[in-house]
Amino acid sequence: MAKVMISLPDDLLERIDAHARHRGRTRSGLMRELAERELAADLEARGKRIRALLANPGHHGGDNVRFIREMRNSR
Repeated sequence: MAKVMISLPDDLLERIDAHARHRGRTRSGLMRELAERELAADLEARGKRIRALLANPGHHGGDNVRFIREMRNSR
């Protein structure tokens, strides 16, 4: 496992340490948990945005199936 150094404001570090103690966790364990949670939330949010785009093709180029049918029917 890698070790990293980061800079945090003193008041934030105090809050992190207090939260870790309250939850019976180490500082490292809490930071790892928070990072994993944030990355998972970001991935889920990006997935929701992609699903929303795919659910409504009219918002980004139109409904190609409808367009092709209209072209065929106009012949």
